[in-house]
Formats: sequence, structure tokens, C-alpha cells
Amino acid sequence: MELVIVYVIYYHVNYMRIPKTITLEESILADLERSRGSRSTSERVNELLKLALEHEARANLDREAAMFYSGNRNDRAERRAFQKASLRSLERD
Repeated sequence: MELVIVYVIYYHVNYMRIPKTITLEESILADLERSRGSRSTSERVNELLKLALEHEARANLDREAAMFYSGNRNDRAERRAFQKASLRSLERD
């Protein structure tokens, strides 16, 4: 009997790092160095970028929600038609 060992390598996008060169202002780099703690500067930059992107996405959602709910407040006729249709639907059931 022969023992076969199979190694499976899983690649996940979240774990892959791609080296990039960026230019930072000296003041930003000094703040990064000061606030990084025991982590590497690269890890700190990644953490801050993720937070910034998350913040930006939430701001975009807030802006979309504001636009969606800022519709015409005088749409009484549409609202009334929807209420009537809902009542008719409930009466059938």
C-alpha cells in the first residue's frame, strides 16, 4: 500500500500583497512612524487605507440615502394610490 500526500495551496486575494511604490509627504510618514506601534509601516498604511476606503464607502451610501429620501414631499397622490392598492390587495386575501 502506497501513501500519497497531497498538498493543496489556496490563494486568497485578501492574503496576497502586491508591492507598490507610493510617494508620501514627510509629515504623513512621520505620523505613520509615530503611530505604527509594533507593526510595520506597511501594515499601518494598509490598515489606514482600509479604514479610509470604508469611511468613503459609508459616506457614499449616506449621500445616496439622502438623495433617495429627499424626493418630493408633495407626492400625496402617489402615496394615496399606493395605499388604496394595498387595501384592495388586503381585502382580496
